[in-house]
Amino acid sequence: MKKTIYHISKMDCPSEEAMIRMKLESLSEIKELKFDLENRDLTIIHTEENPEIEQRLDELNLGSQKVKTEETEFTDSKTEHKQQSKLLWAVLIINFAFFIIEIVTGLISRSMGLVADSLDMLADAFVYGLSLWAVGAALSRKKLVARMSGYFQIVLAILGIAEVIRRFIYSEISPNYQTMIIVSVFALMANAASMIILQKTKSEEAHIKASKIFTSNDIIINIGVITAGIIVMLTNSLIPDLIVGAIVFVIVVQGALRILKLG
Repeated sequence: MKKTIYHISKMDCPSEEAMIRMKLESLSEIKELKFDLENRDLTIIHTEENPEIEQRLDELNLGSQKVKTEETEFTDSKTEHKQQSKLLWAVLIINFAFFIIEIVTGLISRSMGLVADSLDMLADAFVYGLSLWAVGAALSRKKLVARMSGYFQIVLAILGIAEVIRRFIYSEISPNYQTMIIVSVFALMANAASMIILQKTKSEEAHIKASKIFTSNDIIINIGVITAGIIVMLTNSLIPDLIVGAIVFVIVVQGALRILKLG
């Protein structure tokens, strides 16, 4: 199987993409067309050389220029997209379920760490939902999804930090450390399972990278909440819980900035 890359200088919106698809998809040699509108590149996966491919591109007058042709292994994108969807659905369900568990137990136990982690779980569920929307879409949409999820995380982090400050000023009573530790251990197990699920896809696309970054952050956060619960148990103070809550939101912001770089 061969991969040929063309730079198309006048291809900068979906209308040009549609024109090229209509022009080329009738050729039996072509197995897949991959569009990068941002960089104005077209990658064609095909079985053999066919001068008609280049001829049809020239007929569109979009400034097409052949960059290179090389051998490649071909994986049916429909099969890959179907696998991505199944994996993302699995981690979405896990994260949304633990958002509900942690927000309820966090409010009952008065733990800012659990509340912070629950909001992070909600943000992750939102990210996975957006990623499902992006599966099989053009590269521009996938990068848009990454940016949207990054901004969403930043908004949640700002709200969380404001709540940490409020609780510090009004010095509320210490949280229930037993609930903190037990729920966080189960959340850690859930996030470890999510990471294992996501590692099953070899995709390097922006929306999948974003999902892996969020999940790795969650594992660090869970360990932090467990540690805070142990310190609360030893000191009977709410300060460790507030500190870990603040740290959680800083981690969320750092993860969001990394996501924005992908877009």
